[in-house]
Amino acid sequence: MLPSLFISHGSPMLALQPGASGPALQRLAAELPRPQAIVVVSAHWESQELLVSGGAAPETWHDFGGFPRELFAVQYPAPGDPRLASDIVELLQADGLDARIDNQRPFDHGTWVPLSLMYPAADIPVVQVSLPSRMGPALQTRVGRALCSLREQGVLLIGSGSITHNLGELDWRAGPETITPWAREFRDWVVDKLTADDEAALHDYRRQAPHAVRSHPSDEHLLPLYFARAAGGEFGLAHQGFTMGALGMDIYRFG
Repeated sequence: MLPSLFISHGSPMLALQPGASGPALQRLAAELPRPQAIVVVSAHWESQELLVSGGAAPETWHDFGGFPRELFAVQYPAPGDPRLASDIVELLQADGLDARIDNQRPFDHGTWVPLSLMYPAADIPVVQVSLPSRMGPALQTRVGRALCSLREQGVLLIGSGSITHNLGELDWRAGPETITPWAREFRDWVVDKLTADDEAALHDYRRQAPHAVRSHPSDEHLLPLYFARAAGGEFGLAHQGFTMGALGMDIYRFG
């Protein structure tokens, strides 16, 4: 059975400048059985309702600005999987969660950037599930549990976000050895609660975790972690690190 993964996808420039995360993602992909398909909950598909991408050939969406021209030339032409998308909607509905297909959704960079490093051939079908971020951690836990059975069918489930995400406090000149203390303290608290499998504390992180609001002024980049945790098994560290001082680049596997 495949694990589920939480991937901190960092800046879109990760696709061209993979740093330490790129080799970590490549090693992880090499260690895992080849997936039959990949399902991603990305921080960059916030929505009011639960949506599932159902297109057969989603486009690569460069959903950002201010980066080099070379980044806008990167394409990730992985196929979609309409049948899997329908199965996902059925699983969600069976758990009492309203969901529907979105046939127009392209791959946002929370999906194609890490996958371009893990599976550069872009030959594995990919489906995205949206993030109703206003519904908080509890909904993502429900979604993960509703879809966990897909792992038995060779489907790799990924939550793509960031273990810390405060763009206003990044030091764009800092090297990988520079780690802001408040960001480290928050990351370490999350790892401790994941290790202890303390779901109640994790769901209440904005009150209990040190520097929670500073680490996540809004929580859309942490919410995919709850999907990955609920969809998988025992917590394990695949990679830890920071870039630009305070942008966490951790990768976790569950199972």
